[in-house]
Amino acid sequence: MTKVRGGGRNSRVTVEELIVEMHRTVDGLGEDGASRADLKLLSRTLKELRHAFRFFDGLRTLPKVTVFGSARLPADSPAYRQAELFGRAMARSGWFVVTGAGEGIMEAAHVGAGREHSIGVNILLPFEQSENTVMERNPHLIHTKYFFTRKLLFLKESSGVVLFPGGFGTMDEAFEVLTLLQTGKTHPFPVVLVDEPGGTYWAMWRRFLEDSLLKFGLISPEDFSLFRITSSVEEAVREIRGYYRVFHSMRYSGRDLVIRIREPLAPDALAALNRDFPDLLVEGTISQVNALPEEADEPEIADLPRIVFRFNSGSHGRLRQLIDRLNRSEGEDP
Repeated sequence: MTKVRGGGRNSRVTVEELIVEMHRTVDGLGEDGASRADLKLLSRTLKELRHAFRFFDGLRTLPKVTVFGSARLPADSPAYRQAELFGRAMARSGWFVVTGAGEGIMEAAHVGAGREHSIGVNILLPFEQSENTVMERNPHLIHTKYFFTRKLLFLKESSGVVLFPGGFGTMDEAFEVLTLLQTGKTHPFPVVLVDEPGGTYWAMWRRFLEDSLLKFGLISPEDFSLFRITSSVEEAVREIRGYYRVFHSMRYSGRDLVIRIREPLAPDALAALNRDFPDLLVEGTISQVNALPEEADEPEIADLPRIVFRFNSGSHGRLRQLIDRLNRSEGEDP
């Protein structure tokens, strides 16, 4: 799946200019007298990201979903079985399943997806976290030293996120994913929180959001549109796949938000968007156009229609509601 490019406004800076800028930054560190510890951190981060970018380069065009969840859940637990079924269903749909490559939920999703459709991003810890049986000697396995680079890769390289029950790490991942989506600091993607059948883990989590965050105005009602909660594997699969039924990707062109769609909108559907989502506009209207000159660097999707508007950047939850409306315009799941 194609992502929003750069997570920000369109830039025509060339690759060569960016490399020159990076050299200036590195030289500036020397001029600043940066400490050995700081330089070591930056050096290791750059090496780690360079290796990761090369690793994912051959996988970039493949649809991928990241799965988070506890490493402590045993193979006979209902949540483990749910994750295994989810991984199998996504692999059958042609998707790859990305996890932290550990045990528990991570192993379950990989067991379901199978060796050929599994990607692992493991973390090097003081106590060794060995990769699960599916990822042992798997060429689709990469190791990272830092959690922040690992989480960057999980989100940068995936077109959806699914979370099963877990501990501190899963909570960290859930809230970081939602924070990035809420603030528009990542490309938009579907997020599904999967409870075990009859389970209340994510239902109770949502109740906490309602009673302790929404009640006091710390989040907005539309923020709940950024995720779905279900105990059905089939519904989780439909949510991930259905997100890209009509919506393809988005990027900025100057101050305008450009949403690429797979099929053109009928005039009445476009009129309905303008009627129902005026709060997303700084000015003007939502219009349907062909590829813009600023998108010439993506010729492979030049034939897709676009809708364009001046987004106020104030509510990404409402933007998700607009994307949901686009996807519903084509009817039922394929």
